[in-house]
Amino acid sequence: MSGVMKRMGMIFRAKANKALDRAEDPRETLDYSYQKQLELLQKVRRGVADVATSRKRLELQLNQLQGQSAKLEDQGRKALALGREDLAREALSRRAALQQQVSDLEVQHQTLQGEEEKLTLAAQRLQAKVDAFRTKKETIKATYTAAQAQTRIAESFSGISEEMSDVGLAIQRAEDKTAQLQARAGAIDELLASGALDDQSGLAKDDIQAELDRLSGGTDVELELQRMKAELAGGPSAQQQAIEGGAQSAPQQNQQQSHPRFDKQ
Repeated sequence: MSGVMKRMGMIFRAKANKALDRAEDPRETLDYSYQKQLELLQKVRRGVADVATSRKRLELQLNQLQGQSAKLEDQGRKALALGREDLAREALSRRAALQQQVSDLEVQHQTLQGEEEKLTLAAQRLQAKVDAFRTKKETIKATYTAAQAQTRIAESFSGISEEMSDVGLAIQRAEDKTAQLQARAGAIDELLASGALDDQSGLAKDDIQAELDRLSGGTDVELELQRMKAELAGGPSAQQQAIEGGAQSAPQQNQQQSHPRFDKQ
């Protein structure tokens, strides 16, 4: 059971990986990576600004304490000049306490200044990397887009693209449908000509009727030709004789065909 579950998990991961690979666009991935790097660079810059702000605040405190220390020293001098040694001693004691605070703040100031320099250098290096990545990203995107367009053009020319395949299938179906209709029309014409199918419109004729119509049409032509010869030969009388002769010859021919002669042997 454990082996089956492992196999199912492997199949699921393989199919999911294949689906993700089809859905992934390298250009979108590059843009996302560049965006994350910009966010990181922005955080580093904010860190530099925060450290610089703290350093500036310490500098203001140092200036203030140093000003108070100088004031206490001046007050102690004046008190000593006036013979107030006790006041001078108190002023110097307070000045000594301020000097201790100044020393502590100076240490913190040096520490913050060092951190600020490190963060500034890191920000500069990161900025250089981001700029280089942006240039490389745009180059890769342009190359990918060109390769994608070239591949689509090649697939279109070779007919293996999805769009061209659909067009090819549509053309093939249209040709097959046309050939089927042509074959059906030809088969119906052959059946009508042979008399196997009755034409309800009365326009189609079988072979025998077509032959009879042809013979009848030939007789009319002969009669018309004799009439025209009679007109050219000399007058209405010849024309009338030709017509009557033709009219008489036709029944005789029909009579001969209906009563065939048999020679005695």
